Amino acid sequence: MLEDLKPSGDITTKLLKNNITIKAKIISKQNCVVGGLKYAKKVFKYSDQKTNFKQVVTEGQSIKKGEVVAVIHGKAKSILESERVALNFLSLVSGVATKTRYFVDKIKGKPCKICCTRKTLPNLRFLQKYAVRLGGGFNHRFNLSDEILIKDNHIAIDGNIFELIKRAIKNKKGKKITVEVDNLNQLKKIIGLKFDRILFDNMSLNNIKKAVILVDKFYETEASGGVNLKSVKKIASTGVDRISIGEITHSAPSINFSLEI
Repeated sequence: MLEDLKPSGDITTKLLKNNITIKAKIISKQNCVVGGLKYAKKVFKYSDQKTNFKQVVTEGQSIKKGEVVAVIHGKAKSILESERVALNFLSLVSGVATKTRYFVDKIKGKPCKICCTRKTLPNLRFLQKYAVRLGGGFNHRFNLSDEILIKDNHIAIDGNIFELIKRAIKNKKGKKITVEVDNLNQLKKIIGLKFDRILFDNMSLNNIKKAVILVDKFYETEASGGVNLKSVKKIASTGVDRISIGEITHSAPSINFSLEI
């Protein structure tokens, strides 16, 4: 909110002679999964604690274009001052939730989870990961401390995947260990080591199927890399437990909302 108000506040709204109590509606301009209402409410309350914000729909609900999502009663100047920031929250959260729901719906009936990644906007990771859950998805790690994830660059630098995993096991301190592999030979070298999850990165559908069979009952499985709405169902059909998708956060289009008095 401060980024909209520094250094001199809303200098346009200050020109209004009247600061009457008004009623405003927030309306969705698109079909979407709505989210971010609680954040929008906080924005209006930030400007004026007496502003009344009433949700008309619930977080995570699928709504149609033209639906009213909230009704606001309060002083005109406070509502106008808060309008854009509140709508920005709704647009961002609803956009990610809607994108996530597209992927979740594509694999309906499959015992597979759609997960987000750390490909989020700086300082807005918590918000975007919250939106993923609204859309029916699941959160991957929030930060680098959440779990040990041994990726290709770690392996390239260390030079010995087997020894690197053994060090991870020795130093895990209660954290889960995930190991990324991009081919079957790499996978075969580490089967039997006691870690938690295998991440198949940019592997072909045929190789993912073979890999899932190889590690069955040993590890949780995950696929990632270039996943889109056309490919996600086929990937889920390989038997993987999870599919991680950067697109649901880094490329989710915002949903258009408007405030009407």
